[in-house]
Parts: sequence; structure tokens; C-alpha cells
Amino acid sequence: MRGVVICRGVKVWHKPGRQQANINSDEFPAVMFQIRCMLNIWGVIMFLRLPWITSQAGIILTYVIISMSVLITTITATSVSAISTNGKVDSGGTYFMISRSLGPELGAPIGLLFSFANALACSLNTVGFAETVRDVLKDNNAEMVDPINDVRIVGAITVVILLLITLAGMDWEAKAQILFFIALLLSLANYFVGTVITPNKEKQAVGFFGYRSEIFVENLLPSYRGTDGSFFRMFSIFFPSATGILSGVNICGDLKDPAGAIPKGTLLAIFWTTLSYLLLSVTVASTVVRDASGILNDSLELNSSIKCSGFGCKFGWDFDRCEQNRTCDFGLANNFQILSMVSGSGHLITIGIFAATLSSALGFLVSAPKIFQCLCRDNIYPYIAFFGKGYGKNHEPLRGYMLMFTIALAFILIGELNTIAPLISNFFLCSYGLINFSCFHATTIKSPDLNWGSSYQAGIYNMALSFSVSLSNLDDHIKNYRPQCLVLTGPPNTRPALVDFVGTFTKTISLMICGNIIMEDEKSTLLRQSSDMLVDWLNRRKVCAFYTSFTADSLKEGTHNLMQASGLGKLKPNTLVLGYKTKWQECKPESLNDYVNTIYIAFDNSYGLAILRMMDGLDVSDELQSADISDDHLNEQVRTVFQTKQGKKTIDVYWISDDGGLTLLLPYLLTRRNRWKKSKIRVFLLGDRETIDEDRKDMKMLLQRFRLKIKDIVVITDLEKNPLAKNLQRYEDSISPFRLSEEQTSVDIQELKRISPWKVSNKDINSIKSKVQRTVRLNEIIKKNSVNAALVVM
Repeated sequence: MRGVVICRGVKVWHKPGRQQANINSDEFPAVMFQIRCMLNIWGVIMFLRLPWITSQAGIILTYVIISMSVLITTITATSVSAISTNGKVDSGGTYFMISRSLGPELGAPIGLLFSFANALACSLNTVGFAETVRDVLKDNNAEMVDPINDVRIVGAITVVILLLITLAGMDWEAKAQILFFIALLLSLANYFVGTVITPNKEKQAVGFFGYRSEIFVENLLPSYRGTDGSFFRMFSIFFPSATGILSGVNICGDLKDPAGAIPKGTLLAIFWTTLSYLLLSVTVASTVVRDASGILNDSLELNSSIKCSGFGCKFGWDFDRCEQNRTCDFGLANNFQILSMVSGSGHLITIGIFAATLSSALGFLVSAPKIFQCLCRDNIYPYIAFFGKGYGKNHEPLRGYMLMFTIALAFILIGELNTIAPLISNFFLCSYGLINFSCFHATTIKSPDLNWGSSYQAGIYNMALSFSVSLSNLDDHIKNYRPQCLVLTGPPNTRPALVDFVGTFTKTISLMICGNIIMEDEKSTLLRQSSDMLVDWLNRRKVCAFYTSFTADSLKEGTHNLMQASGLGKLKPNTLVLGYKTKWQECKPESLNDYVNTIYIAFDNSYGLAILRMMDGLDVSDELQSADISDDHLNEQVRTVFQTKQGKKTIDVYWISDDGGLTLLLPYLLTRRNRWKKSKIRVFLLGDRETIDEDRKDMKMLLQRFRLKIKDIVVITDLEKNPLAKNLQRYEDSISPFRLSEEQTSVDIQELKRISPWKVSNKDINSIKSKVQRTVRLNEIIKKNSVNAALVVM
């Protein structure tokens, strides 16, 4: 054994507990889960539009339409099974599942979309119910106004009744499911029995002739008619009959084994409903012709002298007149109540339609507000929290009921099933597509199997890691240089101006790390602030930066360690930014020496260096400490000059020596921000009167090479003048505490400089006399030229 790695970690995932069942038994019967799914899949389209779609598209293309729909719902069902069994699904069902998988960024619009789709599905089934009631009234000569308005009237009354039932409570709904299911099975069995019963003259007159090979062959290929005549139009009308597969998600917490029951129950429901669609389509297209008049006198037995050439002639009926004029009222292409006509008892089909439409409409009217309520409670969108309020012990979304009722009623007033169905198809297709994407996303980023966190979050981590590794393989180039800043802010909220200054030119384009070097002698409350709180402060200030702290004995040591440890690959700081030490004359000499050595450390590590000086200083920790210590004060957002618009002030750049271009780059980056975009950059460079034009030309070429559009260039030619005596004296006074006494012997001086390296002798001062005079003179020039500047850079 060459080595042992001992790791100590934290538990990063847990197995979600199963939600307690809401019913008395310890589990929700798996068969009831399958029945619930089948009831929501079977609906108005199967009874009232599938035969008509078969007449339009033909048997072959109808099978293609059914197969396409089933493929979509099967893939979605497997995705739903994978995601919903991965954790607890709360109220809000599908929205809750998607938002907790994809995250709120994508989950919120899907929740909005899905709740709206459920409201439309309620209107679709209500209109289907109203159509059937209208046809029953028409058969009994009891028409109210006209076909369209009758649908609107019946539909409006029905949805009001459904709303009242919903508001009264849905405790009976689970028990009623089995009755609805039995009614549907009886109606389907009644239809299939009717197909083998020999048709009488009345049924033949409306196009039903029993199983005939000629009818089957005739109906194999499409015969599109009217404005609805196209393949994708037929698909959009049929697709709502394949939806309903998500009805079981809301009760997965009540299942003893959701990982087994959900995929098994949903896929079996899809299988049986698909089988019923395929059988219904082929049987009706094998027994009913496309066009029939419904007139008994069109029988060739009664009119043997008539010359007949149409398709109905093969079966002893002359439908030529209405077939040629497209005025037939019966037949597969014209009558939406074909199943009632074919079946053994039309009343059982009517009962089946009522069971399918009313159960589905009621289910959608209940689910839509609950989905929307969950969305409202997540407080993602503004102005919709009003609908998140719940009432009673079950927190019923009464306001959501009223909103979805209004939406459903608005679409019911359209009164056309063929208009509403394609709208629903679009909404459900979008929802299913995004559900499948959420499962795909969670799979590709390989998040922990039982982690109910957002796959979107895990995806961000994977992408960041991948791009960081890829970046390490790229060669550096001057065109891609970015000032990646390690900023010695301490706790960021104590030096907000320094944070804002750097954040202004690094935001969204460069790296910024706020470093906090904690020294042993600094034990203030502010320095012990938690990293999470400081990161939250940065986020609320909208500063794109990382935060890191380091414990050290000195500023120099801590900075050196941060330089070595900060960053990842090419995402590593190249510029050190720190604040100007305003109290350098009052602080301990050791502290000042530590500060100066920190600057040297930056140079030794080939870092760029930026020092920010403010007239009022940078540190606001005294103001924060003077206030009562609380979370509000610790997180207080102090406003700084860098958060205000600078107007048309200038940014003055003093090009003293060639520093590689950082002095020019930072002002340019500042002017790309809204607060600084009106500011004018002026460049001051040192030169001679004799070469002033050449100096200006060289600077223009340099700016052009840097691709900086700066035109205001001023050449300073009086730098060599002697500074004012008062300014020289001020300089002398400022360094007097650090001078060695000339009364000391040379040996004593050397020993003192060893002990106190910040001490300077007269010899040291004389050796840099010309440089000092030049610096003091430059100070005078800057004060004269830049007294009104917003920022001076040198």
C-alpha cells in the first residue's frame, strides 16, 4: 500500500421521503392510477372527431397521426416517470416537477403555459359535451337558436355548473372515477358490437353497411375537404386525445411504489387507449362510406330505373346528387355523431361522451388553478401573487378557479371544436417538449440520481468546468488581454467604493476576486462576518465578483498567498488592486512598511498594480461599527460616487511612462458603462517644446494601436520647472518622522536602518533629489489641470 487518502465530507443528497397517502389505505391502488390516466386520455376527440379525421386523412395517414401522437406521449411519459419518481411532487404536479428539475428560469414559463393549456382543455371537453347536447336536441326538434349559438349557450351553462361543483369540493371525485370508467367501457363495447350487427335501411341510408372490403379500400387514402383539409391540421385536431398522460403525477406521493407504478400505469394506459383508437379508426372506416344522404328514397330497390355511378351504387344506394354537390349531411366525412349511429344503442354512446367530456373538463378545471397557484406562490412573476392565496384547510385556490373559469368560458364562446383543438395541441406540444428536455438535461449533466436539485444548476457547473479547462489550452494574445483583478477589499461592505470602481470595468467581461486578509490582531465583528453574508452583499449590489478570505500574520504574506492560491487555470488574477493608505503618517511604521512591501510583492509576481485614492477615504467600517450591529446594518448598501452618473466630466490620464497600456485601458473600459459614457478622456504626456508635435503624433499612433478612440492629447512641456517652495516644504514635513538623525555615527545608522528599514538618511534624500522635485512639480501640474476631473489616472 503506497498511500492512504482519508476524506471527511458532508452529506450532499438524501432520499426524499414518500408523501403520506391522503386515503385510508397505505397505498393508492395501481389499477386506479391506470384508470385515472385512461380517463384523461379518452375524451371528446375520440367520440366526435376520430371518425371524421379518418375520413379526411384515410386509414393509412390516420394511423400515422396516431403513431406520431403516441410516440410523443410515450417519450414524454418515460421522461415524466424518470423525473417524478426522483423526488416528492407537491401540489402543482407537472409545474412543480419541471421547475424543480429545470429550475425557475425555465420552469416558470412552462408552468404558465401548462396552466393555460389545462384551461383550454377544459373548454375543449365542454364544447364537445355541448355539441352532443345540441345534436340530441336537434334530433328531437328542440333547437334553441342556431347550431353555433346552441353550443355556446350549453357550454357556458355547463362550465358554470362545473365551477360550482369545484367550489363545493371534490371529495367524491376519486369514487366517481370508476363509474365514469365503466360508462366508457360500456359505450366502446356497445360500438364494437354495433359494427357486426346487420344494418337496417335507416342505417344504410346514413352510410353504414357493415364490414365491406370495398369500403375499407376506398377509405385507405386521404380525401381532404374544406379549409381543415390537410395532414397537419388533422394531427393538430387529434393530438389533444393523446394528452392526459400527466394526470397521475399529482398522486405519485400516494403510491406505495411510485418508481414502478408511474411508468407501468402510464405506459399501459397509453397502450390500451392507443389500441382503442386504432381499432375504432379501422372499424369505422371499414363499415361507413364517406358520403350519404340519409334519405330512404335514395335506395335503388325503390328506384330501380335510376342510372347510378357513385360509390354507394355498389351497395344499392344512390348518393350521387349530394356527393357531387358536397351537400351530404351523413357519412363518415359529414356526421360527427357516427359512433352513435353505428353502435347497438346510441344512448350508451351519448352516456360515454358525457362521461368522457365531463370528467375530463372537471379534471382540467381543477388542475389548472392548482398549477397556477403553485406558480404564484413561487413569486417568480410580478403581479400574480394575488392568485396564490389559498382558502380553507386544503388551501383551495378560489381566485385561481375564477381566473381559469374566465379563460375557459372565453374559449367556449368560440363554439368550434376544430378551432380550439389546434390551440391546445400547440400548448401541450411545447410543454411535452420542455419536459423531455428537462429529463435529457438532467441525464447529460449526470446529476446525483436522487438529488431533487435543479439540473440547470448542475449544467452551469459542468459548462463552467468544461470551458475553464478549454481556456487553459489557448495561447495568450494581446488582443484578448483583460485586467483580471485581485482586489484587497477586506470585507467588501467596508470598502464599497473600491468594490464599485473595479466592478465597473470588470463587470461581465473580466474576473474580479475580492480578497479579505484577516490578521490575528484584527478581531472586530465585521471581520468575522460569514462568507455567505458577504457574497449576498455583493449579489444584491449587482457586482460580478468572487469573495475569498485568508488568515495571515501580515498584509504582505496574505497577499502573496492569495496571489498563489487565487484563480483557476487562465482564470487567474493578473492585476492587484488596493486602496491608498490614507493614514500612513499616523499608523505604525511596521504597518506602513508592510503596505509598501505588498506593492513590491505585486511587481515580483509580474502583476499589474492599481491603487485607488479617494478624497474621503475608502474604509466605511467606522460608520458601520457605530451603528447597532444587525443583519440590516451589516448588509447595508452604502452609495458611492461610482454608482452615480458622472455627466460630462473628464477622465484625465497622465502618461508618465510606458506601463504597457493599463493606464489607458482602464479609463476606456469605464467609458463603456452608462454612468461614464458621457465622460471625456484626456491624455497628458510628458514632452519637450521642441518635439511637441512628434510626441503628440506618437501618442496618437499608440492609441490607434490600442484601438482607443481618444483624440484629446495634451503635451506637458514645463515639467522641468522648479516646484514652489511651499510644496517642497510640505514634502519635507511629511517625511520628517521617517528621517534618521545625522548625529548618529555611520555604524549606528546602519544598525537603525536594519532595525527600521523605513528610516532614510540625508544621503538617501540627496540621491533622489531631482526625482523628488520632478514628482512635486508633477503634483502641481495635476492639481492645476485636473481639479474638476471625475477621475485622474496615472
